[in-house]
Order: sequence, then C-alpha cells, then structure tokens
Amino acid sequence: MGERKQISFSEMEYGAKKKQTRRDVFLAKMESVVPWARLKAVIEPFYPKGQRGRPPIGLERMLRMYFVQQWYGLADEAVEDALYDSQALRRFCGIDLGIESVPDATTLENFRHLLEKHALPQALLTEINALLREKGLLMSKGTLVDATLIAAPPSTKNKDHARDPEMHQTKKGNQWYHGMKAHIGADEESGLVHTVISTAANVSDISQTAGLLHGQEERVGADAGYVGVEKRAEMKAKLEAIGHPVVFRIARRRAPIRKMADGWQKTMVLAAEKIKASIRARVEHPFHVVKNIFKHKKTRYRGLAKNHNQLTMLFALGNLYLVRDKLCT
Repeated sequence: MGERKQISFSEMEYGAKKKQTRRDVFLAKMESVVPWARLKAVIEPFYPKGQRGRPPIGLERMLRMYFVQQWYGLADEAVEDALYDSQALRRFCGIDLGIESVPDATTLENFRHLLEKHALPQALLTEINALLREKGLLMSKGTLVDATLIAAPPSTKNKDHARDPEMHQTKKGNQWYHGMKAHIGADEESGLVHTVISTAANVSDISQTAGLLHGQEERVGADAGYVGVEKRAEMKAKLEAIGHPVVFRIARRRAPIRKMADGWQKTMVLAAEKIKASIRARVEHPFHVVKNIFKHKKTRYRGLAKNHNQLTMLFALGNLYLVRDKLCT
C-alpha cells in the first residue's frame, strides 16, 4: 500500500491504547494469513492501469475494502461509513483521513463489478487453495458434499414490484424458505472448500453432486439426502471420467435403522453411522464461518450470478479463517 510520510495524531492515540478489541485481533490475524501478493497478481491483469483519466485507487486498498465488506456483511455505502467511523478498519485499509478521504461506495461497487465480470472470485478461490495445498493443508483424496439454504428478502418494494425471479421456494421440514442454495465440495481431511455451486432453493442437493467433485478423489461422503447418488446418469459419467474406483460413504436413512431389531447388527450399523457422521461433520464448518462469523444469512443482491460470486469469495476467505492459526505458525 506504500509507505506513509507521517503518522497522524489519531493513529498515534489509537496505537497507544492498552486494550485490543476483537476487531483489532481479527484484522491482525487476517492481515497475516491473506496472501496479498498472490491475490493481487490474479486481479492485476484486469485492473485499470490509469493510462487515461483519473488515476485508479491502489489495487490492494480496494481488495482490502472488498474483504472488509465480506467479513462484516456490509453494503457498499455501509463500508464507506464504517471506514470513516472505525480507526481499526482505516488502519487495515491503509487510509489516513489527515491526507486522504475514504474511497466512496461507487468506487467499491465498480471494483466488485470488475471481479464479477471476469469471474475473479473463482480465480481467487483457486489461488488460495493452491497456497493451502503447498502448505499441506488441503488434500485431494476425499470430498464431502453438502448444501445450505440462503434466504432471499421477500420484499416486493422495487421497481418491478416482484421477488427475485431467480430465487424460488422450497420446503425443509415443516417450514417454507424463499431463496437459493449454496452447494459445496469440501476436503475430507480439513473441511476446506474447493468447489462452490449456486442454484435456486428448489434444486435438489443430489443433482449437483457430480459438479462438486474435482476428479481426483477416492472417497465421497454425504448425508442421507444423497442416497443413490452413484446410480445417477451424471455421476456415472463423472466416475467414468475420473477413471479410478470411488468409494461412496453416504449416511443411511434413519427409518430403516429404527425398524431393525435390537441386537449386535443394529449396534454395528449405529457405530458405523457414527463414524461416518464424525467425518461428515467437517463439511459443516465452512457453513458456520460464512453464516455465523461473516454474518451472511441472507442474499445481498438480485440474481444468482452476483450472489454466487459473493458466496465463492466468502468460502475462499472462510478457508483462510479456518486455518488461520496453522498459517501463522
């Protein structure tokens, strides 16, 4: 971000405070684990060079603002306001109000559109995962698949007076949901996400399984909603392309187990299901980070494409968050 010539009084006062807030700790940790140089190299070929017109704001500063937006679930205008309000966020983004203003919401919106136009969130996920493989944190022998519902705002207070046409309703349990689904393929060992697919909420989980496999796995794990996935036509085609045997560890449905007579056979089945569930639980960790740590429980934009780009970036940053302590050692 470049060297500063002078430290402002507000920064000196903030740096001298005795207590570190949770925001300070979080930003310091992410500062150290995000591979800034590698991510900038992915975006740089598409970023304006400033050969005509007003010089563009530095790429790293915009990338930092974009990450702040994802971590704290903020709209474009809210990011601008938060940077004016928070010294911790300004320090993270390298902004000194004594000599410059905060980039406005439109500038951040244009940066986000640039990433969406060139599918750069997917490229950033690939680059982050390449780093994690180099560090030995992301393996490729097994994949866990799962999906989660992301609710969409039901409001029709827009110019079309209609809900988002790309979102749909689906029933889970006894409750109806309106929105989309995030389908993920995660590493069996670490729970780190390698593939993200976004669909409307009414698309079945099992139909997306083949697209969530990277092609090198020897094992696939999933819950009971994926029973029979190996018999589907698209999965048979995928397995043929993989070219080596793949073991499916799919949870058994509960009803047949409950109907079994008590005895050693039922005990063995329950023990086997418990082992599978303990492994499969790792695929829930990325959902926890995105929904509870990054506070992404509702879609922010209209249309699947924009929301897919955001989800891909959230899971990429979630991967770094999940292994933050290992990357710092």
